[in-house]
Amino acid sequence: MELQITRKGNTEVLKRNLKNGVEYLTFPNIENTNMVSHLFSTRLGGVSEEHLATMNLSYTRGDKKELVDENFRRIAKVLDRSIDDFVLSDQTHTVNVRKVTEADRGKGVVRERDYQDIDGLVTNVPGIVLSTFFADCVPLYFVDPVHKAIGLAHAGWRGTVSGIGKQTVALMQDSYESKPKDIIAAIGPSICQDCYEVSEDVAKQFYQIFPDTERAKKVLYYREETEEGKKYQLNLWQANFELLLEAGILAEHICITDICTCCNPKYLFSHRASQGKRGNLGAFLSINL
Repeated sequence: MELQITRKGNTEVLKRNLKNGVEYLTFPNIENTNMVSHLFSTRLGGVSEEHLATMNLSYTRGDKKELVDENFRRIAKVLDRSIDDFVLSDQTHTVNVRKVTEADRGKGVVRERDYQDIDGLVTNVPGIVLSTFFADCVPLYFVDPVHKAIGLAHAGWRGTVSGIGKQTVALMQDSYESKPKDIIAAIGPSICQDCYEVSEDVAKQFYQIFPDTERAKKVLYYREETEEGKKYQLNLWQANFELLLEAGILAEHICITDICTCCNPKYLFSHRASQGKRGNLGAFLSINL
């Protein structure tokens, strides 16, 4: 029986897929480029156990290495790739983006990474699988169908407010001559505004980058004042959308998730919903051979 999930809004955006027993999500606008393979993983279809069940894609959350290896093999099979093709980020909530070359193939899965503090990846090498990881933070996908280049980024609130989306676009411009107006982008499954309460000090940082009242209202909803201070509900989806527009990506080229990680803790890993007792989801993007 298919697991029922909660969606936001009235229109289904993300497509649910099942292949080789693995359930995953895809964006129609990225599929329509016909130049990449991509997916966002769910909790379903892996071999991990207990609170990591079943498709945990993290080697650092107490799982057995052989189980995580098998989960990567299953993702690779869905993408018609090998685990030797993956290149993993090293996420620490920075805005550092790495240009991935053939020399990086396999790093993070079958080879040790020789880089640190990397929250974004770009490449123009066919077959390499860019890989970033999530459990409430925002996956950002970028596809340039003109210059055949791609990017992935991990945007928590720190990465969002510091502009990792813009940094990824800028590196694609510098490295591959990508033009923002040509880029197809997607804002992936992550925590929604209804679930994401933040403190006043976080809200102030977003007010600084969205000083216009109307834009700020779309991103922040003032909730209440407690003994600890003011509380806000933060819309990371809208914040990243606004920042991608500032980077020059066209609104009609940006697809926004309709699925929240925190609303669907049986389907997707959520740090908030599980109070930190969880595995990692993965965003994957590869130029077709």
